[in-house]
Amino acid sequence: MAVDLLAYEKKLNKEGYTLIAGVDEAGRGPLVGPVVAGAVILPQNYKLEGLNDSKQLSEKKRNLFYDIIKRDAISVGVGIVSAKEIDEINILEASRKAMNIALDNLEYKPEYILTDAMKLERDVPVMPIIHGDALSLNIAAASVIAKVTRDRLMVEYSKKHPEYEIDKHKGYPTKRHLELIQKYGILEEYRKTYKPVKEVLEKGRKDEVGSK
Repeated sequence: MAVDLLAYEKKLNKEGYTLIAGVDEAGRGPLVGPVVAGAVILPQNYKLEGLNDSKQLSEKKRNLFYDIIKRDAISVGVGIVSAKEIDEINILEASRKAMNIALDNLEYKPEYILTDAMKLERDVPVMPIIHGDALSLNIAAASVIAKVTRDRLMVEYSKKHPEYEIDKHKGYPTKRHLELIQKYGILEEYRKTYKPVKEVLEKGRKDEVGSK
């Protein structure tokens, strides 16, 4: 039986809420680059066949839906928190901050916020939904905005440092990516508190000491 991705939104519409924002982030796991959040307010009873959690969609489909969402949504907001700040405040807090920035960047203030399992302190009601990106259309739309925005940033970053092949792995710790950081070392935009990055930095320091 298909999930009604508007079930939460319809219930809230009946309670009198019309401007409902979905918010989600992309990029908790990568070793490099920012965490990016998207916030989206869709029109009531909006339908977009095939829209689901961005991780379930092909890159081509995500890019197509990104353009459609940007065109059709009442408002779209994006929040970006850098690798440096992720290291300073941790990835959970950085994800929360990115979501709050995305919500603040909406053109219209939402009356109600649906999040993908994240608790937020806002001056309007917030409902965290576990697996929200697969259960709410507004959150699914936000996940597409976040993922496509981040992937495009990674492609741009890859142009500056093509040897790291970031356009292919988008910063995630694939076998190939781990081989490349062992070979070339760590760039400024890497998350220094993440274990594989930390290990390369520590090995570099030991090698440096050993060579003195």
